[in-house]
Amino acid sequence: MDATADAPFSLTTFLLGPAGGVRTRTVMSLMSLLVFLMFAVAQHVEVQMGLIDRQASHALTVFGLTGAVLFVAMMRADLRLPGIRDPSMTVLQITFALVAIAWSYGIHGPARGAVISIMLLILVFGMFALSPRESRTLGWLGFMLLSGVMAYKTRTDPQRYPPQVELIHFGSAAIIAAGVVTLSSRFGRLRTRLLQQRADLTEALERIHRLASRDELTGILNRRAMIEQLTAQSSHMQRGARPMCLLVVDLDHFKRINDTFGHKAGDLALQAFANLATRTLDERDVIGRWGGEEFLLMLPETSVEAGIERTERLRQAALRQPLTDVHPSLVITFSAGLSPCRGMHDIDAAIERADQAMYRAKTMGRNRTELAPPIAGA
Repeated sequence: MDATADAPFSLTTFLLGPAGGVRTRTVMSLMSLLVFLMFAVAQHVEVQMGLIDRQASHALTVFGLTGAVLFVAMMRADLRLPGIRDPSMTVLQITFALVAIAWSYGIHGPARGAVISIMLLILVFGMFALSPRESRTLGWLGFMLLSGVMAYKTRTDPQRYPPQVELIHFGSAAIIAAGVVTLSSRFGRLRTRLLQQRADLTEALERIHRLASRDELTGILNRRAMIEQLTAQSSHMQRGARPMCLLVVDLDHFKRINDTFGHKAGDLALQAFANLATRTLDERDVIGRWGGEEFLLMLPETSVEAGIERTERLRQAALRQPLTDVHPSLVITFSAGLSPCRGMHDIDAAIERADQAMYRAKTMGRNRTELAPPIAGA
């Protein structure tokens, strides 16, 4: 049963390549092959009607189908030619098609007018994948190829390609080429504008995300984003694994800093502590501004003993870095409360325990860390 279910997928992968860019490019090349095949059938009908020379038709058919098959093979093999960055080889494929169109014009005789419209279809299709410059170049290339065939056939076969008719076809080809050039320029400007709008939108969304998740003053996570981080981390905790620890930190005498040195000094103190904690703590630790001068730190997969050691490391780092921009002797001290958290169901309670421990640290003289009491039943 399973082998049968897997067979169609395996066959599709074998023929078209793995899902993604390779398969998309292979399918598009197969569509081009189908067009060449349909064109060959139409030519054969014209041969039967006596409108096209049989040998000339066969030569063009071999040229078109061989080239189309080669492009399919290159797309399926994800072959990259030197100097061509586009994996679809769009310029090369369109150039090949334009040569086939010009060749077809030279053998179609009375039905050659229809070939010009096919050239237009190919050029318009290319505008969606090419730069404006490439589209314009291919437009003029198609025009020059047709013009060259017209001039050649007028001189060598004026009975079937009378100059008056070719002059009309030349004008039609010129109009098509001018139209492609104009559309390419307009489409290029439109695409550039859309790309700019897309970039602006992406930048705006990123800015909105930063505003929604980051504290504007310190640049660390805000309260809402910190809760999301706690929820995400606690949902991955496995039964029996070491619990993460939560640390509530409150800067000591913060009101005194504001009253003595001004609110700007208070802002500098908050920023300095946030930067210091980000640099000092472990890479996996997460810090967020919980409110005012209070911070919440999440220490994943951390025992209480390791949490105490990390907190004291942060305390010593703060003592070694005075806020010289405010006052040469001003250093940041903090009171902290540490509590383990047993999982998603324990987040709010663990924060409350750590908060109460932090207040005990304040009442016991500040600049210290207090542990939350053991969890009942733990």
